Amino acid sequence: MLEINNLTVEAENKTILNNFNLKINDGEIHVLMGPNGTGKSTICKAILKHPDYKVTGKMTYHDQDLLAMDTTSIARLGFFYLNQNPVEIEGITNAEMLRNALSEKNDERVDIFKFNKKLNEVCDIINLPKSFVHRDINYNMSGGEKKKNELLQLFILEPKFIILDEIDSGLDVDALKTVGKALQEYYERYKPSILIVTHHQAILKYFNDYTVHVLKDGKIKATGDKSLATKIENLGFEANTINGTTEYE
Repeated sequence: MLEINNLTVEAENKTILNNFNLKINDGEIHVLMGPNGTGKSTICKAILKHPDYKVTGKMTYHDQDLLAMDTTSIARLGFFYLNQNPVEIEGITNAEMLRNALSEKNDERVDIFKFNKKLNEVCDIINLPKSFVHRDINYNMSGGEKKKNELLQLFILEPKFIILDEIDSGLDVDALKTVGKALQEYYERYKPSILIVTHHQAILKYFNDYTVHVLKDGKIKATGDKSLATKIENLGFEANTINGTTEYE
């Protein structure tokens, strides 16, 4: 499981998260929602030890101290981060990157026949032209194409813990449907833990069971089941309209 206790995150001498606590068991889906600027993306980057953030507190994954690790070591544990604007890397193709990543992950040479077969299977799942396998990573791709391209990496690398940071941002209806169904299928196949950051319910409808957290002022102020996401969608983030209290005012 991932367990975060009393986490404080600072950047440019400003405290973004303060006394942040979260526990995600294996196979669970958790959703972070909240107004802009509350630190939702910050916690995603803090988990992966982004160098721009100063992080103190306690953060463990299967009893391993994540704060003592660098980003590469955390990725090797099975973490995968998909954000709203995937980076473009010119000069390196998807196939080259994934073949090398698999070789390092498994500490063995990649069987090219099996590798190419799985690439083709995944392209069919996510409705991605097979030519994208040989294109430079996310280079000169539309927003929707980049998201599908990242899903290609997801299915090939088979991570155990997935962080989705506003993956639904910038997607049209058809692209959202493709991405949502692909994530649903990945979850049903591999049962990873998933942390979703989103403002809306659109991507959530592809998952049956999840826990919702409302983030405000650098802390989780409310937690509930999927019905909490519906209340937020209908009424906004004011505490007294979500759960009948004024606990986060």
